[in-house]
Amino acid sequence: MREGSPEKRDYEYQREGTCNLFVMIEPKRGWRQVVVREQRTAVDYAQVLKELVDEAYPDCEEIWLVQDNLNTHRASALYKAFEPPEAERIMRRIRWIYTAKHASWLNMAEIEIGVFERQCLSRRIESRAKLKEEVAALEAQRNSARATIDWQFSCEAAREKLHHLYPKLLTQTD
Repeated sequence: MREGSPEKRDYEYQREGTCNLFVMIEPKRGWRQVVVREQRTAVDYAQVLKELVDEAYPDCEEIWLVQDNLNTHRASALYKAFEPPEAERIMRRIRWIYTAKHASWLNMAEIEIGVFERQCLSRRIESRAKLKEEVAALEAQRNSARATIDWQFSCEAAREKLHHLYPKLLTQTD
């Protein structure tokens, strides 16, 4: 370096890996749970469902699970992770509801994911442990505030905008 010249430093990003976030929300109650996993396999998904059934809603007879059509988001994932009696026990507690394939933006979880993206995920985080810490802090803050999702898209608006996805009903005059 020459005397009087500014010091120059080079930086090279070293990727430390990736991970997956499973986001579960109960929008009207203002509750969410974000689970950080190393990957998003069917087994990871099944383990998250077991936690949902046994820990988040242990006393509920039926949990309505609204989700997208991701290839791992299937009841069959339970059989990849657990013995049949355990898979069936978990499956009996869930009512599976899938969003329309070409209307996944209707999924309210996408709104919550956007909040997490803006508030803590829009930068590189140095470790999975640090990511879990930051996600847990934001989850706790939002749960404590009972932050809800103000969903403006009604059934009537969906039928109008997505008329090609809804069956035509015959009226008595038809």
